[in-house]
Amino acid sequence: MEHVISTPDYRPDEGLRFSWDEGFEIFVSATQSEVLIRANRAGLTSLARHLMTLAQEEVTNGTHVHLTADQEIESEVDLILEKMAG
Repeated sequence: MEHVISTPDYRPDEGLRFSWDEGFEIFVSATQSEVLIRANRAGLTSLARHLMTLAQEEVTNGTHVHLTADQEIESEVDLILEKMAG
């Protein structure tokens, strides 16, 4: 099965642009030894799109997506996805 995910083009003058699939649900929990991310199909697709947006060549290292607890995600902690060199 092939699943195509459209990713917004990065535009330096506008910064990152993100889109969420309708009905997304993302739950994050963390302990001392592990982080658990649970999501429905819309949530997983949305996270994949965010990661692909960060992975674009034009996006500079250190750029990040900050998913806030009890806003974008159900969690007691925030989830930060950051692009690094390499």
